[in-house]
Amino acid sequence: MSSSFSSYAEFYLYYLSEHQDLTCRRLHYVGSFGVLAILLLLSVSGQWQWLWTVLLMGYGCAWVGHFKFERNKPATFKYPFYSFISDWVMLKDWLTGQLDKKMAIAIERHGHDETATTDPVAPTAHR
Repeated sequence: MSSSFSSYAEFYLYYLSEHQDLTCRRLHYVGSFGVLAILLLLSVSGQWQWLWTVLLMGYGCAWVGHFKFERNKPATFKYPFYSFISDWVMLKDWLTGQLDKKMAIAIERHGHDETATTDPVAPTAHR
């Protein structure tokens, strides 16, 4: 556990505050579902030499989301274990409809990124 977080719950709110951009979160979901699909395919085919592709799928999608859309450094670099778990918890929260409530708490505690696209449809600059 990191000395800067007293619990996983505290870390998770920080993690969510680093995922305010909707496109970044969507890329995380694509990566997570892609990982599950690859694991299913590998378990059926038995071609475990391709197991490394789960890392490419999961981290590749997430890191594109962070570097291109969220414009921050992934928490994975500093908190690898907690970040890995949080990817799956965030997916679960999204699928169960709990993410908006938890995201609001995270933003209240850690601040709002004005450049993040949090709405379901990104606003256009000029209409």
